Amino acid sequence: MKVLKNTAFIFPGQGSQYAGMGMDICDQSERAREVFYTTDKTLDFPLSRICFHGPEDELKLTANTQPALLTLSIALWELLQDKEIRPTACAGHSLGEYSALVAAGVIPFEDAVKLVRHRGEYMQDAVPVGVGAMAAVMGLDSNTVAEILNDARPEGQVLSVANLNCPGQIVIAGHANAVNVALPLLKDAGARRVVMLPVSAPFHSALMQPARDRLSPEIDAVEFDEPSMRFYSNVTAGVLTDPENIKEKLKEQVTHPVRWEELIRNMIADGITRFVEVGAGRVLSGLVRKIDRSVTVQNISDSGTYASFLESISKMEVEDD
Repeated sequence: MKVLKNTAFIFPGQGSQYAGMGMDICDQSERAREVFYTTDKTLDFPLSRICFHGPEDELKLTANTQPALLTLSIALWELLQDKEIRPTACAGHSLGEYSALVAAGVIPFEDAVKLVRHRGEYMQDAVPVGVGAMAAVMGLDSNTVAEILNDARPEGQVLSVANLNCPGQIVIAGHANAVNVALPLLKDAGARRVVMLPVSAPFHSALMQPARDRLSPEIDAVEFDEPSMRFYSNVTAGVLTDPENIKEKLKEQVTHPVRWEELIRNMIADGITRFVEVGAGRVLSGLVRKIDRSVTVQNISDSGTYASFLESISKMEVEDD
């Protein structure tokens, strides 16, 4: 096994999906096709057809999006395993944390598919459509945003930071009314831009507690192993090694903010100099560049980017495992 020194693989979350994802790698690789087939069989549902052909509206349903993105990431991961390539460390953004856990050998892929399918269903069911909302806030620091949210929060309503993505990009979530109350205050405080996000639920907020309650016993029922590489948690932004602790933080992740900027900075402080996004899109690649422009960023999302990555390996430091 070739371990890429000072390299982290990072796995994207919801919002990166697109109709057609995975189709080209499945045309070329039996190993990739097997991953998509496993998802269809495990869920007893033709999710691969929706990934390959849409329609977009079906793919955007949270219960479909989450296993779809996991499946693509792990199909790409399996292509890398075919070449006996492993990173030094891994992490995933929100839903992507499940991909990281599969890659690190903590949970089997089939168990992860079931968990994220239910995770999507439970998150959607937790809050009626229209009751919750999320918004992206550009150009303010986290302390300023937190203070404004505390002042703006109507009594008895939820309003909190959901994602700390990169400098000047923070996502807030909560009751739709509370989010709407906060928007003009954030603009008055100097936010460069405040954008309501087209999502169906207020993820990573206290409103997701019903989803956490339903998902927790299912997480408990899965046997977790120790990670085979350094695994960084969304909740702590640091390395976790104990399987039971990983379980607890995976439950907490449903209702807690994603500390992505801090996580990436901790990886860099621990010696990571190259980040490879494995999965749909390039959202995380963009965030890493905004966090620290001195590191190298690559992505693997289809057959073309996979081929380019393989060509670049000859220039990397590699050690045998």
